[in-house]
Amino acid sequence: MTAKPPDPEPEKTHREPGGGVSPGETPPDSAQTSGLSHPQPMPSKAMPVAWLILIGVLVVLASGFVVALALGWLKLG
Repeated sequence: MTAKPPDPEPEKTHREPGGGVSPGETPPDSAQTSGLSHPQPMPSKAMPVAWLILIGVLVVLASGFVVALALGWLKLG
């Protein structure tokens, strides 16, 4: 482990009699990264639906083209 923990080691803190620390010796609280700072917006559902519809239309068109070629309805070349 190369990174040092954010909290000081208890052996290196200067304690007064009774276990307390002198004013100014108290380190700041550790940073907390477990939560979000604000609620995340919900993603739109319109774009995935539009993409599915577009892909469906392209599949139907490609299938129709292949069927038309197989039946000889299209004279290419």
